[in-house]
Amino acid sequence: MVTLMNKDEKEMEIVEEVKEEAVEIPDTVEEADKVAEVNDKYLRLMAEYDNFKKRTQKEKIDIYTNAAADVIEALLPVSDAVSRAVEIESESEGLKLIKKQLDDALKAVGVEEIEAVGQQFDPELHNAVMHVEDEEMDNNTIVEEFAKGYKYKSKVIRHSMVKVAN
Repeated sequence: MVTLMNKDEKEMEIVEEVKEEAVEIPDTVEEADKVAEVNDKYLRLMAEYDNFKKRTQKEKIDIYTNAAADVIEALLPVSDAVSRAVEIESESEGLKLIKKQLDDALKAVGVEEIEAVGQQFDPELHNAVMHVEDEEMDNNTIVEEFAKGYKYKSKVIRHSMVKVAN
């Protein structure tokens, strides 16, 4: 059943809602100070809660990233072994297929190879295990890669083992 309200009834209903939501104005300075203090505590508590939410969200992401990186790090020796097997048995289509599937799976979860040969040496990405003098190469240029390096998102899982010129 639909009830129709006249204009006066609607106005009275709105006035009642406003009264319920209205903030009382303090009568004394002490009451005003107390209200200001409670308001300040409320705002600080809200800021602390917001910081807590952001911090726990970041920690959750870090925990997931570290766990995924640990699993990926455990799989990298298998990937290296398959790569060496493909180099030795270059005619084996089965090994090539396994290597491609493994590489595709790593790429699908966000694992990237670290570029090395021809790049400038970066200690955050590369591990220099040899040094060679070469006048044709620029200073600190990587000339050879002994082991591939990998990153998961922004985290380095394994540094590239490289030979650096000059």
